[in-house]
Amino acid sequence: MSNPYVPMPVTIEKIVIENKVRDIKTFDLRFNDKKDADRFKFNCGQFAEISILGVGESPIGIASSPMDEDFVQFTVKKYPTGTVTSVLHNLCTGDVIGVRGPYGNGFPMKEFEGKNLLIIGGGFALTTLRSLTKYILHKKNRQCFKDITLLYGARGPGELIYRSELDEWDKRDDINIILTVDDRCGLDWKGCVGMVPNVLKEQAPGSKDCIALVCGPFIMVKYTIPPLLDLGFIPEKIFTSLEMRMKCGIGKCGRCNIGSKYVCKDGPVFTYKELQGMPNEY
Repeated sequence: MSNPYVPMPVTIEKIVIENKVRDIKTFDLRFNDKKDADRFKFNCGQFAEISILGVGESPIGIASSPMDEDFVQFTVKKYPTGTVTSVLHNLCTGDVIGVRGPYGNGFPMKEFEGKNLLIIGGGFALTTLRSLTKYILHKKNRQCFKDITLLYGARGPGELIYRSELDEWDKRDDINIILTVDDRCGLDWKGCVGMVPNVLKEQAPGSKDCIALVCGPFIMVKYTIPPLLDLGFIPEKIFTSLEMRMKCGIGKCGRCNIGSKYVCKDGPVFTYKELQGMPNEY
């Protein structure tokens, strides 16, 4: 068996700055060995470990769709105390880094087929939901799902990521895009103004035959769940993704455990019903 801790070499092919303050970037990575690319088969909602030789590694959600070929994308936020993310943000196209994975359970996409989907994202956490949305909107998959609504919010217009892609989706007639910001920061903003839970209450999407997927800062997720319950969504039909001190990615180090669950292995995707049965440590 190959060593699960050894990363696969990848080359940075493209870097896109996603926000106004320039601390969120999307990296297009291409595997140096085609055999590695063939082995790296992932589901929406999974993550991988990004490593830089001599620096360390960090778990990052996969932002590209499983339908994308020959490359994989990661959207990475630079944190002041994050050694790996800080160094990664200073790299350029052509630099070689490491990837190992994919890890985690991902979203049960087969369960979602034939259903309406309400996708709710906040800030930087749209990354894995972007993977899911791209997968659903792909021409080979769109007919498998019913009505799609995407509600996405950030602190201000300059903090909304994937703007060009959001604009493209907004032009389609098979997905409803709702964008909101806490502060419009000028008169040019034409979308909603307000925090995600409040806008959710205003829009009041139907819960019949619908599944809700919520990813965002913990405080946003916490206050988004009650409105979903009020709208009639049952805990089994509300999905979210956790990030809990993940380190090894394969359930060995124990840093991400919540009770008997390991976020890196049993998650990171959980239903709200599952969370209700877990210790309140997340």
